[in-house]
Amino acid sequence: MSFLILVRHGQSIWNLENRFTGWVDVDLTEKGRYEAEKAGKLIKIRNIDIDHYYSSIQLRANNTLKIIQQTLKDKKKFSRAWQLNERHYGSLTGLNKMEMIKEIGKEKVHEFRRSWDSKPEPLNKESPYHPTNIKIYSQIPQEDIPNTESLKDTYERVIKYFKKEIEKKLSNKNVLVSAHGNSIRALCKYLFELDNIQISSLEIPTGNPLVIELDYKLKIKNCEYLDKERAKDLLVF
Repeated sequence: MSFLILVRHGQSIWNLENRFTGWVDVDLTEKGRYEAEKAGKLIKIRNIDIDHYYSSIQLRANNTLKIIQQTLKDKKKFSRAWQLNERHYGSLTGLNKMEMIKEIGKEKVHEFRRSWDSKPEPLNKESPYHPTNIKIYSQIPQEDIPNTESLKDTYERVIKYFKKEIEKKLSNKNVLVSAHGNSIRALCKYLFELDNIQISSLEIPTGNPLVIELDYKLKIKNCEYLDKERAKDLLVF
């Protein structure tokens, strides 16, 4: 038996401002840091010892994980991978979601946010929000840096990395992944075998550990959010 714990980063500055964030590297709010600390406390109460930690290379996910580890008093090094980054929102990056609803309509914004294969127009490479203009992405091969992504695009990079680097660690080991709303939605689609319609309804709360219990064949036995007051519908179990 093993456990896979998925944690979306705590509330970020742009979550608070209701902006499309994607690959822009913003930090946590005070509330986000509190959510991360609470996540660590809940994992500690659940008494799950983590063998391996993974995160995207984005600050909000890294700092969420660091706070969790500090709360657990666990000094293990964690692996950082750009493949676990948030979905790239293309030309929507930095824009306020409510303002975009007024401009292009609620249905179109919902389509961009939740559909499987729709994606916004590419982000101009001259934009300061483009990943090629953000220092932390300088080590990523240029051909791997997106200008925009659908959830399908995000799924393909996340699951390729998961199968190669994480899945094999789950044989009698416990793994925690600190990532983002859409990279965790991608993982849930794969793990729970959700179809393209089901995944559009799945929302991931910030800073709330999703604990997935796996049997020796890596089949899901059970799953639960540890913060019951902020749990979302998993569409399964």
